[in-house]
Amino acid sequence: MDAVELDETTAIERAVAGDHAAFGTLVERYQQVAFRAAYLIVRDAQEAEDVAQEAFVRAYGQLATFRIGEPLRPWLLRIVQNQALNTIRARNRRTGLLGRIAIFAPHTAPSPHAEVAASDESSQVLAAIAELPDDDRTILHLRYFLELPEREIAAAIGRPPGTVKSRLHRAGQRLRAVIETKYPRLREGDDG
Repeated sequence: MDAVELDETTAIERAVAGDHAAFGTLVERYQQVAFRAAYLIVRDAQEAEDVAQEAFVRAYGQLATFRIGEPLRPWLLRIVQNQALNTIRARNRRTGLLGRIAIFAPHTAPSPHAEVAASDESSQVLAAIAELPDDDRTILHLRYFLELPEREIAAAIGRPPGTVKSRLHRAGQRLRAVIETKYPRLREGDDG
């Protein structure tokens, strides 16, 4: 049987036994969703590629701990999420240092491209989401951008499905509050 035709369980079992081609099948199957999940958190394509790649390396190293028979996608997305959050923390540490150094640099006006992007409605929604706590951002990204069902979100974040439902509700309320206070034009629609 060709490695590309392997079902998920067989591919995992073979990968655990050291079959690199079987793990390659899993990478091919999930690289798109891993990249998308990483991008939603880090907001940079190159960093998202790096995060996804590192997540697959870590997943391969931890594959022996995976419970055969469980869906792989939520388990993998948890690894991607953790790697992406680590990348954000590292970026924030670097940004803090650069900010302290920037005090001594001359200030420049934002580029026209940055001004257009900032006024774009989708950029405003993403900016509003970015103001939420990590847990809220993650659960909104998993549900509305990756379109995962609640059961897979529960597995990805390691919480019961009922908790996912309540967290989605609270995250939605917090997002509405941010939009109402900081991005009121989003509530007005296109006629404003």
